[in-house]
Amino acid sequence: MAAPVVNSGALIILEELKPSSPHYQDGASLRVTGKLEEYNVETAVAVISDGSATLKIDTQYVELQYRLGSIYQFIGELLLESGIEPILKARVGRNVDGIDLNLYRQTLNLLKEFQAEQA
Repeated sequence: MAAPVVNSGALIILEELKPSSPHYQDGASLRVTGKLEEYNVETAVAVISDGSATLKIDTQYVELQYRLGSIYQFIGELLLESGIEPILKARVGRNVDGIDLNLYRQTLNLLKEFQAEQA
């Protein structure tokens, strides 16, 4: 029996995660980065933001010390259920305090341009 395949998380900026995005699919494996705005210990649900965009993160399987205002990066699968806002079921998470989010966004844009040229 073959082992299940775990896809790498596609690098995206939270503002790109819209219904029109090719990454906005149930089960899509994503890597997202943002500032921790909320964290509920009872439900293990965090909310991160970047610019004007926010995303809920299910951190049930990620053990970190969460601090509001810190920057975190998560890799996981996007869950889309009708009538409920999207949530990323995180399998990996890390604190990335010190990252310059503006420079990170610029770098991702350059990477995507390069990849488009190579395709």
